[in-house]
Amino acid sequence: MNQHLVILAGGISSRMKKSDAAQHNLDSVLQADATLKSKTMIGVGSNHRPFLDYLLVNAQKAGFNDVVIVVGEKDESIRQYYGMHDQNSQFKGISISFAVQKIAPERHRPAGTADALLAGLRTRTDWSGSSFVVCNSDNLYSVKAFETLATSHHKNAMLDYDRDGLQFPQERIRGFAITEKNSAGYLVGIHEKPCDEVIRACSREDGSVGVSMNAFLLNYDMILPCLEKVPFDPVRNEKELPAAVVMMIQEHPDSVFAYPFCEYVPDLTSKQDILTVKRFLEKNFSADLFA
Repeated sequence: MNQHLVILAGGISSRMKKSDAAQHNLDSVLQADATLKSKTMIGVGSNHRPFLDYLLVNAQKAGFNDVVIVVGEKDESIRQYYGMHDQNSQFKGISISFAVQKIAPERHRPAGTADALLAGLRTRTDWSGSSFVVCNSDNLYSVKAFETLATSHHKNAMLDYDRDGLQFPQERIRGFAITEKNSAGYLVGIHEKPCDEVIRACSREDGSVGVSMNAFLLNYDMILPCLEKVPFDPVRNEKELPAAVVMMIQEHPDSVFAYPFCEYVPDLTSKQDILTVKRFLEKNFSADLFA
């Protein structure tokens, strides 16, 4: 079983901080969280528990016991919270460490998810020779999702989500990167903002379309050199993890197996997501989960 997990939480939450909190009917505490904290630390859970607590709960239930959280150099909320003894004790059996994603002097924001993962792996050279799972901090992947990657016999794999099963508005779904697989189920490409022709070509036999939610199982030694040399995206001006994965499969064909997956993934991207996620947690997690 793969027990190593990297959680990418180094972003500056720019989309979360853009809109007016009042227009989304948030109380004063949630308004303050959305404005001042990393979005994964917004207190959407019972007794104001942060979103990241629930991601860690699901990861722990799936068997992960060694977690690296990549944080931004300007954000202390995650390190302060999980560095506290009483909070860390909620996750007995998990080793939680931190890696800091630095911002280059010439930049105003972090250099992207590939750069974040690189920062994380450089703190864990002891993982060389093994595989690990990496995921976003603002998506609540299920226990089943984590278990699928944790128990995979492949060195590299990904969760290939049915985009209709995500239950997101169409305007959001259109922004997701779609996946291209070969007949054996291995990843061939990841396409950002694809045209209709590419979408049709990448559709599964049943007509469904797979998208990436940045949940990967990756071999340390295979992905590391790709993270080091992946170029900046010409439009976003960031080094993206999917681009590094595509670079890896170009060098190692049939190396990333795509597991078809169909389920809702709570997403905490902007203020309009906060109450939706809060209601989901109230419905699906016991109020005394952390008692």
